[in-house]
Amino acid sequence: MLAACQSAPETPPPPAPQPALPAVAAPAPEGSAVLDPSVAIIPPAKGVPPKYAAFSGIWAGRLDGLYEGKLAVLTISPRGQVTVTYAWGDLADNRPGVADGAGKIVGNTMKLGRLPNGADASFAMLPDGTLAATYTLAGQTYTGAFARQ
Repeated sequence: MLAACQSAPETPPPPAPQPALPAVAAPAPEGSAVLDPSVAIIPPAKGVPPKYAAFSGIWAGRLDGLYEGKLAVLTISPRGQVTVTYAWGDLADNRPGVADGAGKIVGNTMKLGRLPNGADASFAMLPDGTLAATYTLAGQTYTGAFARQ
């Protein structure tokens, strides 16, 4: 009878979950294109045509298969005006850098105004959703594909 009144020993509760440690990003390799982590994309407003809104976001790619570039399309107006931040890695004699810029989308191509390093850049939206980049600096033209990140 005494055995019937005894309860099974309590199992200890599982340990409380520990907060995850924040991931520490590895430093970018020297010569890489690096966008500041504070870059903020403002989603296109309802009045922005879908063909323009498709450019919104962060893109990355390589020019001539060698030179890294990153493009953040920050804002897009209903008339296709854009603000961007463009980061480039080592490119010929040009050391890595970052520049804010502005431009306009016409048809399926976004053309930026001249960047502070003297480069002209344009990005055409391809049917597969990637951007065909053309970057001209000091008389040399570089091309490549950029994908959304």
